Amino acid sequence: MQTAPTPRFTVLLKPQLTDSHDHVDHGGVLRSATVEATGKTGASGFPRYVGEGIEADIDPQTRTVEAITVDGEELPYGWVAEIG
Repeated sequence: MQTAPTPRFTVLLKPQLTDSHDHVDHGGVLRSATVEATGKTGASGFPRYVGEGIEADIDPQTRTVEAITVDGEELPYGWVAEIG
């Protein structure tokens, strides 16, 4: 039995994957948004969340963003989306 999705998350958009020494460092937050569960499943198979121009499929158990669009577009190359 699947549990109900968490009703909302804060998504943080950051500009990079690593620093100049290839250490994991996503940089400062460029944009954040509160997204709420829609009750639907996204193309990734995870619950869909929307809000403030962001649509994201999020695994509520691991708090991982599995798919995302921002203002109807894919993230720019190298950007990452995290749950705050």
